[in-house]
Amino acid sequence: MDIGSAILIIGLAALAAAFLLLVIGLVYSELMNSDVPRGVANSSKLHMVHGLFVGIAIVGRILHRLGICHQVSFIRWFVACFLTRLNPVPVGLRVKELTFSEVPVRVYEPTGVCEGLRRGLVYFHGGGWVLGSIDSVDEVCRHIAIKSDSTVVSVGYRLAPEHRYPAQLDDCEAATCHFLSVAEADFSVDPRRVAVGGDSTGANLAAALCQRLARREDGHLPSPCAQILVYPALQMADFNLPSYQQNQAVPILFRGRMVFYFLQYLSADTSACQDVLEGNHVPTELRPRYESWLSASHLPPECLARGISERPTPQYDAELYHVVRAGLEPEVSPLLADDDVIRKTPPTFLLTCEFDVLRDDGILYRKRLLDLKRDVAWQHVRDGFHGMMNFFNRGWLTFPSALRPVESVVDYVKTL
Repeated sequence: MDIGSAILIIGLAALAAAFLLLVIGLVYSELMNSDVPRGVANSSKLHMVHGLFVGIAIVGRILHRLGICHQVSFIRWFVACFLTRLNPVPVGLRVKELTFSEVPVRVYEPTGVCEGLRRGLVYFHGGGWVLGSIDSVDEVCRHIAIKSDSTVVSVGYRLAPEHRYPAQLDDCEAATCHFLSVAEADFSVDPRRVAVGGDSTGANLAAALCQRLARREDGHLPSPCAQILVYPALQMADFNLPSYQQNQAVPILFRGRMVFYFLQYLSADTSACQDVLEGNHVPTELRPRYESWLSASHLPPECLARGISERPTPQYDAELYHVVRAGLEPEVSPLLADDDVIRKTPPTFLLTCEFDVLRDDGILYRKRLLDLKRDVAWQHVRDGFHGMMNFFNRGWLTFPSALRPVESVVDYVKTL
């Protein structure tokens, strides 16, 4: 080997080592800023998985700044290639890749004998409207279909930042309405027993869709018979609710990250994150109305047990409001819808987790539904964290605690 080649190899090795040390240092710094409470389920594994996700995000950020690829594109690629594995289809289930009104879907049909028509569930995956896919919830949808003897349709809606609001909601509506129109003829499913549901931002889409369909009431198709909302994101008006304060650094969803996802969804400048966190995007005249729905006094006493702090009065920024105003509309923030709309929504299953920034969104929505005499089934996972259901049957990424929320959904679907 000549001297030039040796120098080149040594230089490349030094660059690789420097890159690795940089990533390790940044991951360590991020981990030091995280908080895994003592009572959370599978806490040691959550630490490990959080470190992995932080590392992926940091490498993506570095590649983005070097102009090699977008951070989001790298994360999607890494998760699809290394963290997502599709297992063989189990006996008793038929899986089809289809397109409903130009929206890709995956349909899970039990193959056992069924007397009469089956029930159905149209499912929207989470991921902050930015990440996630049909594959990411494949095991969840398989389990629900088999255990509840129901046909499940998983919707591959378009993602931000390539596609902004309302593309995601439009796709969910198109796929749902298509399924409702062909459910009986093509899938032996009773269209009057079809629910919609999802987790995290997928639950946001489910709630927003139910409200959109309730407002229309065109009568051409039956409305969803229920909405299944698993740790839903339901409002962009207040990021200082007790759950946001108490769980602001609990993996895998940090308080600041939720604002980032909302801004990506709305096509807004993500540099506005801090102003939105402080509430500067909410007009002064709207705050009393939102306070009547979002007050911490509406929460159960146990939600306040870990303490909250008073925040300074936000300084309204009119320019910021005009950039993100769609985020305060009910189709992005279903918790902020008028009573007349919420009163028309179907029976609801709500699942919340104690160690989740979105805990209070779900609990406050439950209160609004109950105040309006709507049927609500609520399951609260006291040692749960955001995103836990996505770690169901995921090989080495599996969390034993993930089975509980999935089984809770199965039990509810069986009642439809």
